[in-house]
Amino acid sequence: MALSIGHGYDVHAFCEGRPLVLGGVVVPCDRGLAGHSDADVVTHALMDAVCGACRLGDIGRLFPDDDPAYAGADSLVLLSRVMGFAREAGYELLDCDCTVAAQAPRLAPHRDAMRSAMARAMGCDVSRVGLKATTTERLGFVGREEGIEAWAVCLMERP
Repeated sequence: MALSIGHGYDVHAFCEGRPLVLGGVVVPCDRGLAGHSDADVVTHALMDAVCGACRLGDIGRLFPDDDPAYAGADSLVLLSRVMGFAREAGYELLDCDCTVAAQAPRLAPHRDAMRSAMARAMGCDVSRVGLKATTTERLGFVGREEGIEAWAVCLMERP
C-alpha cells in the first residue's frame, strides 16, 4: 500500500451579479466570486489537493479557464471527474480537510451541507471530508472583504 498526500490552494475575488457557491452550496450573499466556472474556491482547492496527491497536475491543466466548455461549470461535477481520474490511476481517498477564509458571510451554518455535497461528488462517506471556516480578523484582502481563499489537504491510498 502506498500513501500520498496533496495540498491545494485557491483564491477568488468577489464580484457582483453571481451567486456565492462554496463547497457546492449556494450561500446567501449579496455577491459571488469571479471566475470562469462557478468560482467555488473551496472545491477548487480540494480538487488541486487530489490532483497533487495523484500527480495529475493541477485543475488549470485539466480544465483550462480559456476553454469555453468550462464557462460557468459546476465545480462539483469537476470534482467528480477529478476523483474519476484519481481512481483510474489506482488511488482512493482516505481523508481530506479544507479550510476557507472569509470575513463574510458567516459560513458555519452551511458547513454540514458543504461537507455532504463534496462527499457525494467524491463518492465517499462524509466522515472523510473535513471543513473549517475562519476569518482573517479583518486583515488582508479577505479581511477587507475583497475575496475568499481556501486550502485543502488530502490523503490518498494506492493499494
